Amino acid sequence: MRRISATELARNLSRVLDRLATEGEEIVVERNQREIARIVPGPAHQTAIEAMADLYQILPEDAAATWERDGRRTKLKGKTLDEGVRNPWDS
Repeated sequence: MRRISATELARNLSRVLDRLATEGEEIVVERNQREIARIVPGPAHQTAIEAMADLYQILPEDAAATWERDGRRTKLKGKTLDEGVRNPWDS
């Protein structure tokens, strides 16, 4: 946990927020050597690809087939996966 003065925060807000975002460390703000606030990082952000990157390692082998089958049965905007997905390489 990093400690900074209120003056330092005011002068370097952008830099402090950048550090918070990259390092994810809680920051304590002090005024006259007294803690007046804590700045904590927000929730982590992941893309769907990042969240599912290692999923194949923990799921049973038949899970992919089940997901595909369920996806093809599910209707989105009145169409199933087979009806609604086009080949992007088809001209």
